[in-house]
Amino acid sequence: MCGIVGSIGISAPQSYLLKGLHRLEYRGYDSAGIALLNGNGELKLAKTAGKVSDLEPLIDQEFDASIGIGHTRWATHGSATTENAHPHQSASGRFVIVHNGVIDNYLELADTYLKGVTFRSATDTEVIVQLVELFAQTSDTVEDALLKVLNLLDGSYALALIDITEPDKLYAAKQKSPMLIGVAEDGFIVCSDALAGVQRTNEFIEIHDGELVALTSNDVTISDLEGNTVERESFKVDLTDDTLDKGIYPFYMLKEIEEQPIALRRISEVYSHEEAISNELLEAVKEADRIYIVACGTSYNSGFVSKSWFERIAQKPAEIHIASEFAYDMPLLSQKPFFIFISQSGETADSRHALLRVNQLGYQSLTITNVKNSTLSREATFTLLLHVGPEVAVASTKAYTAQLAVLGYLIHTLAGSVDTFSHELRQVEVAVERLIAQQEDFETIAEDDLLDTPNAFYIGRGLDHLVSMENALKLKEISYIQTEAFPAGELKHGTIALIEEGTPVIALMTQPNVAAQTRSNLEEVKARGAKAITIVSGDLKTASDTIILDEVPVYLRPFLTVVVGQLLAYYTALHKGYNVDQPRNLAKSVTVE
Repeated sequence: MCGIVGSIGISAPQSYLLKGLHRLEYRGYDSAGIALLNGNGELKLAKTAGKVSDLEPLIDQEFDASIGIGHTRWATHGSATTENAHPHQSASGRFVIVHNGVIDNYLELADTYLKGVTFRSATDTEVIVQLVELFAQTSDTVEDALLKVLNLLDGSYALALIDITEPDKLYAAKQKSPMLIGVAEDGFIVCSDALAGVQRTNEFIEIHDGELVALTSNDVTISDLEGNTVERESFKVDLTDDTLDKGIYPFYMLKEIEEQPIALRRISEVYSHEEAISNELLEAVKEADRIYIVACGTSYNSGFVSKSWFERIAQKPAEIHIASEFAYDMPLLSQKPFFIFISQSGETADSRHALLRVNQLGYQSLTITNVKNSTLSREATFTLLLHVGPEVAVASTKAYTAQLAVLGYLIHTLAGSVDTFSHELRQVEVAVERLIAQQEDFETIAEDDLLDTPNAFYIGRGLDHLVSMENALKLKEISYIQTEAFPAGELKHGTIALIEEGTPVIALMTQPNVAAQTRSNLEEVKARGAKAITIVSGDLKTASDTIILDEVPVYLRPFLTVVVGQLLAYYTALHKGYNVDQPRNLAKSVTVE
């Protein structure tokens, strides 16, 4: 969940490294550091607890560096301190490393090989660099020492390493954690995400699991862990610096909320054609007797809505599972299962672990992701891309609605009703645009009803409850208000004991068949002192309702209720004075289990 940038041969590496780290802060922002090496083997290292902006004043911008590596951290082993920040050095200072991931056997390795070494940090990473130094003493080359170390490591890693005695080489390796090589005009870069590299290039080479890379300013050598050379072609990404710019927006989250109508339109342009979804994928889903949807976080929440659609529209039984549980406690499977993995980044470690299990069992799978060539995309049988552009804010917004739209196209293609869905989705686009245009009303609600509460509840029935789970997640993760979502009828079976005078209860009512029951449940909490906020479809409104939504087909109303939840969360966090894009303790791309 940390972020790595590195370069060799490119001019002004300080600028690239700092900008790249800023781009990667969605992966972690507890601490940051940069190491620079010039052609004479002179090293400049700076690191600090805090964000990349705290690191910038510590960087020697005049230093004529030929190699640089940088890191922004989400703390796993060891707290967020300067000592635990990357880069880490070996005991003599010869080797310098940055690392993403978790080394499961680091204590065993330290006890076996490094008993006489004094460690400067509490991280698992330092064990790697100390081992490299140890094995370099008895190896012919640094590559040989690295291969010995990599073959000992259990767990996940992406790493970049420099040797101050070789100021013309940069090393990188990968296992279960993303890493790319960027092909620049004047050298090469390494990065955890193409977002960090597009300032210098849009041409990249994938590093696969179990590979070691040696880079010079004009050459790339990839080898497997047995030392065999690997050949691989580069690919290009459709990203520019402009697409990553916040523009007029104060936060990426607001920008990404407002991009949702355009994103839905782009998805329609891609998937409304008959040939957009391959016959092979459609046949695989048709032949399955049950769909298993596996995901985490926001993607998990979108899976609940798509499960409902699979069963009601495509007449296909479906289950939804949390990836971190599924990987270790797989349920009894049906005779012909088909698996759908939903992940914005395509790098989610828990989902990948589950996918590896599915592949071992020989079953077919589909990845729904926003990132072409991501790990989950490469390792699944099929991929459907979201086509919504980069999502930078840690709290996901447009990925949720995009996942619903893409899955909606898959489901309606199976049902033979794509044209109907395209028409209905156009109604949704217009309705979402109207919601965004009235966001000042949501700001007022947030200021009046949500700023001073320690906790809140979302309630609803059916689809409304499913969306409530995502809305509760948004509010809690960026405003730090303890927020839970409950089926409206379930509150009185225990949880209503938590209702106190002034507790906000946000009720979603968009389904005619259960709206009256939800209103009755809302009266129950109001009688205990709750502050009621209602989000209601136009055909179900009363004079006392708070937010009225445009009327769209009932099954598509989650597109509207979730946008309301996103805006309420955004304005609550904004007026509480929090960093909306970078909530505490979180990272966007969760690449450790």
